[in-house]
Amino acid sequence: MQPKRLLDLALGSALLALAAPALATAAALRALRRPPGGVLARETVTGLHGRTFTLRTLPVRRLRLDALSRLPHVVRGEMSLVGPAPLPTGAPGADAHWRRLVRPGLTGPAQLRRGSTLPWDEPQLLDQHYVEHHGMGLDAALLLRTPAALLGGAGRRRSARRRRKRRRRRTATEPPGAAGHHRTATEPPGAAGHPRTATGGDRRRGQADLSDADHRLRRYSAAE
Repeated sequence: MQPKRLLDLALGSALLALAAPALATAAALRALRRPPGGVLARETVTGLHGRTFTLRTLPVRRLRLDALSRLPHVVRGEMSLVGPAPLPTGAPGADAHWRRLVRPGLTGPAQLRRGSTLPWDEPQLLDQHYVEHHGMGLDAALLLRTPAALLGGAGRRRSARRRRKRRRRRTATEPPGAAGHHRTATEPPGAAGHPRTATGGDRRRGQADLSDADHRLRRYSAAE
């Protein structure tokens, strides 16, 4: 048995034993809600030597249970702890020849960089580079980076949720029609925060006011 497969079997089994109580609890709570698609999400992916298998995932991102729920595939040998991100059959790039040389992984270069400002095809290049240069040293380095990346991503998601809640509270407390601009007694109707002048009034005519949200740049976070 190859060292990589030994690591997958030993570490994958240990992680599955540790995560089993949390996975069972999350699955039971999800079953109570009776989701239309069932407790587990299923999709057909291509694995080692082009063999396809049904990837089962618990769609609960809290504590990264979605990734941990794939550990049975690692123990069975369908996936690896480290490898290219699994792609559904028929997805762009899923039939690349280099993907058939290794097992898809729970973590890897593409998974650790997901959610950044990379172009769409950049994760494919990262995965291809991994396949061409993979080894136990690279696997160990990626495994060591994974916990910090997951914790950092969770912290950014919590911060984003707090910002959304603050925006909702501000919106709920604003009077109707007060979109961040307060009219004064000297302002004519329609001049919400933009008083017209003799030189600039005509230039502004026909332009809609922009809210604060329109000026915000879209932000991206790494490690999803």
